[in-house]
Amino acid sequence: MPNLITSPEARLAELGITLPPAVPPVAAYIPVRIAGNLAFVAGQIPMREGKLIASGIVPAAVPMNIAVECARQCAINALAALKAELGELSRIRQIVRVGVFVACSPEFTDHPQIANGASEFLQQVFGDAGKHARAAVGAPSLPRGAPVEVELVCELHAR
Repeated sequence: MPNLITSPEARLAELGITLPPAVPPVAAYIPVRIAGNLAFVAGQIPMREGKLIASGIVPAAVPMNIAVECARQCAINALAALKAELGELSRIRQIVRVGVFVACSPEFTDHPQIANGASEFLQQVFGDAGKHARAAVGAPSLPRGAPVEVELVCELHAR
């Protein structure tokens, strides 16, 4: 994992990832709220090129590997929202907390494996600064039928 010698944008380029435009809000909220030195990113669903990667309940309608990909895409979308708000991702000192919601049936218990799609991606981009506290929980449904939703809290460098 990188020690963040390069910028997060450079690390994304090394990983072959171009951030998409930030997904506009679909209801009465803003994508990012700055409070002091913390940035709170609203829940992101796995939109890619204007469409959900998958929809439905995990694992009945969405296989585990696709749900992991969805969690990763949610984290990519969260970084896109942060970039739109901050101008540059190098303003992020560290990822503090990640919340991952998985649309699933009551007997499903593999939420952590799906959440790793977001967590491992953030650690690839930010190195040790990408390690974070996390909650991974199940829900009967998520917005627009998404199988996964990810929110995060980041600490920003002082200006």
